[in-house]
Amino acid sequence: MSEAQTQIQQALDENDVVLFMKGTKEMPQCGFSSRVAGVLNYMGVAYRDVNVLADEAVRQGIKDFSDWPTIPQLYVKGEFIGGCDIVTEMTLSGELDQLFDQKDIDYNKEAADKIRQANA
Repeated sequence: MSEAQTQIQQALDENDVVLFMKGTKEMPQCGFSSRVAGVLNYMGVAYRDVNVLADEAVRQGIKDFSDWPTIPQLYVKGEFIGGCDIVTEMTLSGELDQLFDQKDIDYNKEAADKIRQANA
């Protein structure tokens, strides 16, 4: 296992929710990363952000790790959930709420409902 793969696995082992993204949750550096971080931030989810722009080995490593070609990538309890489009669809359908409930992840249900209302 490469050093990048070890770093990725360690982040997943140590955090219930991890977002591999371009930039940080406070300062996303691409629109797709911004959208997913915005959803998680608005819903009050505690998560670890990993800035793939800070380390090229991690940037490529996460793509190999998940066999998914794009960033951002959301993981919940070590399980790869998806990228921006999938997280957006899951948020709007309520599936993300169900996933957080099943995995015992704290989030603000009212905020999740507001996102859906604003996009109805």
